[in-house]
Amino acid sequence: MAAMAYALSWFLVACLLAAWSLALWALHGLAVWVLAQLGGPKGPEAPDGAGAGGPALPALPDWLEPWMPAEWVEALQSGLALLAPAAQQLLEALPLMAGGVTAVAWLVWGAGSVLLVVLGAVLHGLIALCRRSLPAPRPPLPAVPAP
Repeated sequence: MAAMAYALSWFLVACLLAAWSLALWALHGLAVWVLAQLGGPKGPEAPDGAGAGGPALPALPDWLEPWMPAEWVEALQSGLALLAPAAQQLLEALPLMAGGVTAVAWLVWGAGSVLLVVLGAVLHGLIALCRRSLPAPRPPLPAVPAP
């Protein structure tokens, strides 16, 4: 019974670690994509970025379009259009920013992973503590022979 509790607690920690890794991987990919799109060349209608159209809006990756509602796509692109000039200035001033995103992602992933392993160790300790506080099972009474 106790072995099952240990296995379930560590299985829960492994599932949380997998979800944490997947979420951070997706956010990292999105951040790098946004930085690459904002740092790319300006649109043909506004070569200097100061035309009526402004910088060209980045297109969503092909794999993301089926998963997002049209309203979200419009909101994302309008937000990128507002942030494009400021992000362009930042990218020109700090060319290593895109590489820094990867380093920050690894640091955040490592910190979260350590916390999840600590959570697993705490659960393991709580299970052991509960197991020790329970009374030991009594051996079964011997069968009384029938007269």
